[in-house]
Amino acid sequence: MLGEPNFRRFFLGRTASLIGDGMAPVAIAFAVLDLTGSATDLGLVLAAHSIVITALVLVGGVVADRVSPRLSMLRADLVSTASTGIIAVLLLTGIAEIWQLAVLYAIAGGATAFFNPASNAIVPQVVPSARLQEATALLNVSRNGGKIVGPALAGVLLALGSPGAALAVDAATFAVSAACLAGVRAPRLRDAAADSAFLAELRHGWHEFSSRDWLVAVVLSAAISNALFFSSFQVLGPTVAKEALGGSSSWALIAALWGAGGMLGGVLALVVRPRRPLLLGEVIIVLLGAPIALLAIPAATVVIAAGALVAGTTIGLAVVLYETTLVEQIPQQALSRVLAYDWFGSLALEPLGLVFVGPLAAGIGVSTYLVLAAALITVCQLAVLLVPGVRHLERNPAAGGVTPHLRPVEAGD
Repeated sequence: MLGEPNFRRFFLGRTASLIGDGMAPVAIAFAVLDLTGSATDLGLVLAAHSIVITALVLVGGVVADRVSPRLSMLRADLVSTASTGIIAVLLLTGIAEIWQLAVLYAIAGGATAFFNPASNAIVPQVVPSARLQEATALLNVSRNGGKIVGPALAGVLLALGSPGAALAVDAATFAVSAACLAGVRAPRLRDAAADSAFLAELRHGWHEFSSRDWLVAVVLSAAISNALFFSSFQVLGPTVAKEALGGSSSWALIAALWGAGGMLGGVLALVVRPRRPLLLGEVIIVLLGAPIALLAIPAATVVIAAGALVAGTTIGLAVVLYETTLVEQIPQQALSRVLAYDWFGSLALEPLGLVFVGPLAAGIGVSTYLVLAAALITVCQLAVLLVPGVRHLERNPAAGGVTPHLRPVEAGD
């Protein structure tokens, strides 16, 4: 796949942007803590970013279908370059204030809301239909690589310099992404609805989304599972590590193997080609709750890390199979909007999980919360298997090409 110039440019650009996404939370966290030392201030800055993503992702999906995914990604990268670069300048000159960081990081969140749906929707435009799963697997490897490389690079830059320096490099990753995307050639697809009202396009995207029982089921399950998993893993995981597993080094191992599992799952997806990819993905993702259950005991660090590796591998493979199914089954002219509903639904409850995990765990106990979370995650995944569309949907390898009645528009239009 990487031998094809068009896909290679897209792959490199998306990878650079994902590394930037991985760097930003670490660098921003230490920037805020250096300024005020307040966890509340840090929470407000991160919340501003997350809320704007959720608020604008549906808009981002419509815009990507209107102007083309490539242009939407390119413009988002330019906005991220500017907003992150300004944060870096403010920090390096010593004049940064918390409200400035919140506003600028929220703007970067808005750029992410436009980038993410487009970055999936463009895949069938730059990849032959027969190689969609291979391309999606490579992109998933780069996504998980960004989760490892980004934070690690930010940590090195923080140790050698300052949050401002780390964010300056972060801004440069988005500029690199924009430069790569500028060279991508992908069609912009127009149909009879191309000039319709914004709300009409949004309704059309909702129809394409809601008319598929398998898609609704997966997203509803993901909404609940993500809220439970990431609140447990990101908030209570470090707490358990600090109190019972020996501290940050133990948690670093667990988190690293979670990311490594995601990469391994992407690699497996290069060779695993089931006739019913959605069914296989939803069967194996039942193991997602394993590291949460092991944290509840808590088991030995190496056992929890192994559980994180297994869970990361299953979700890495399942995500590739699911995303391949999406681009095969959804009409290309509506794909960005459908992906936007996917993003919105999957992430909608996650902020609530992060807000309430602390009080709930304090009230019923950390171990009890983790046991309940693991059980509910497992129930959600098993419930998806009851949906006929999930069990019976088969590959559609002929999909992914330009629909005949659509007029391709050159990328530079």
